Amino acid sequence: MTPILFHGGAVCTRGGYLPRGWLLADGGRITALGEGDPPVGLAGQRVNLAGRTLAPGFIDLHAHGAVGADTMDATPAALRAMARFYARHGVTGFLATTVTASLAGVLAALQNVSTTMAEGTGGAALLGAHVEGPFLDPDRLGAQDAAHVRAPALDEILPLLDTGVVRVLTLAPELPGAGALLEAATARGTVVSAGHTRATYEEMAAAVPRGLRHVTHLFNGMEPLHHRQPGVVGAALAMPGLTCELIADNIHVHPGALLLAWRAKGTDAIALVTDAMRGAGMPDGQYTLGGLGVTVQGGVARLASGNLAGSTLTLERALANMMAATGLPLPEALPMATAVPARELGLLGRKGFLAVGLDADLIVLNADLQVDLTVVGGAIVYASGALAIADLA
Repeated sequence: MTPILFHGGAVCTRGGYLPRGWLLADGGRITALGEGDPPVGLAGQRVNLAGRTLAPGFIDLHAHGAVGADTMDATPAALRAMARFYARHGVTGFLATTVTASLAGVLAALQNVSTTMAEGTGGAALLGAHVEGPFLDPDRLGAQDAAHVRAPALDEILPLLDTGVVRVLTLAPELPGAGALLEAATARGTVVSAGHTRATYEEMAAAVPRGLRHVTHLFNGMEPLHHRQPGVVGAALAMPGLTCELIADNIHVHPGALLLAWRAKGTDAIALVTDAMRGAGMPDGQYTLGGLGVTVQGGVARLASGNLAGSTLTLERALANMMAATGLPLPEALPMATAVPARELGLLGRKGFLAVGLDADLIVLNADLQVDLTVVGGAIVYASGALAIADLA
């Protein structure tokens, strides 16, 4: 693997923001970085940032599909197409997310995730799977298929967990039997998330000691906040042990609610996600999500009922929207798309920051927060053509 030297622009390091800095990636890791100009005599490739910003790659914990492909297609080709699209938008790692479907269908999708992880994607790294359902509240399904919703059953979740790729599990914690699933998943290192739920504040408080630590797309798929019945939203905002996903497309969540969530939780407890479906990166038209018909119009995905059905959002747009809503500068907003999701997956020792010894998962952002280069494990997987890349002498 050829070393890559980045120079001539800003660098967002774990130790702080360098207005002008450099970084060397070699052997899939970050081997050196510093302020100012790089030392002479380095071999490999040179990337002139030309005033752009070098940042850690994004990690998307909740992505169903893109460019006509979907996790539930259960084919390596689908996951690779998704991975290449995500990489063009700054994602260096993602969780392929399932929907509520037959247990056989979900299991097939997870087995395909396992196979594709071993073989590689050629784009964003596939870090595992997020299983969204089928153990959900029938009255808060959103775009999940009611025909496949099931009561929590330990004997049904174990074959899914035993695939070894389930990193996040979304369920409704108030359902009878959900506690046993929560404990079993937590014991296997899976992050359990409350979603598509009508849990009360008290039920959420009872679930946290049993392992609940995450909330799926806060504000969506749950009861609205009420001052006498704060429910999941109130618990998510008030309880420090819960990390909240946000779909920051200004459609699923109003900018004022994005600001509210950030003021309540802070940067360290928000994970920006896309909830992207197969219409992402595609023209407006007719698509499917979990077997349900979806119309994408003006970039907004909806069922015939009007329910939102995932999104066509990309993570660099989500980051820009969050910055606009909160007034945060790029270095302070970045952790919501990098370090926080890495922490949720137990990967902070490898990913989520730019620091010596960590994986060389890097992106180059221009002044408009568009992605000009994506590097995964020290290899360039996307280049817009806007940067000068030359061999070092």
